[in-house]
Amino acid sequence: MPEILVAVREACADALALLLPVSCAGCDEPDVALCERCALALAPDPRRQFIEAPGGVVAVWSGLAFEGVAARVMRAIKEEGRTSLAEALAPALTAALVHAGAEDALCVPLPTSRQAYRRRGYRVPDLLVRRIGRRPSRLLQYARRTGDQRGLDRDARARNVAQSLVATGGAGQRVVVVDDVVTTGASLSEAVRALRAGGAVVVAAVTVAATPRRRATRR
Repeated sequence: MPEILVAVREACADALALLLPVSCAGCDEPDVALCERCALALAPDPRRQFIEAPGGVVAVWSGLAFEGVAARVMRAIKEEGRTSLAEALAPALTAALVHAGAEDALCVPLPTSRQAYRRRGYRVPDLLVRRIGRRPSRLLQYARRTGDQRGLDRDARARNVAQSLVATGGAGQRVVVVDDVVTTGASLSEAVRALRAGGAVVVAAVTVAATPRRRATRR
């Protein structure tokens, strides 16, 4: 879909959210999209972990832990269509990008399944990239269908996404893979594999948040 149409759809989603009854996404306080206390809870707290991928390990930087307010705000964006809240998560993603040393790299969002895109009308990783003032480079696409990752353990997730992506460009380019949340790292690892197979230089991966089940070091 042309970039202008994507921008229009996201703007319409933001406008619709303003017309609906609103409460704080973090604590349900009425008449405010995000209260001051919850906004402060989204202050970046960068953390790093590593994932295995063909060609060598890759650092994954995340701006927040996926719990509490951060988890509720992300779910509001993904499940309730409250796209305007992505602005509140932009500092966390920016912090992850800076700590990864990838400010000059192309931001390559993980692709969204057709089912998820039809349901939401927007791609969450692309939305987040735009909210930090960057243009998403959609260099990845699905080569085959995958199952729902929810409820799968680490090994099952890896099998589910193995060889599911293909790069459509980026040879010789410095790239950083972008997603909303990292759980086991299986999807990010597959993205790194596909991009490296296509000749791209993967600097790192970044996400807004990381689930507490993944060990990560704060910095």
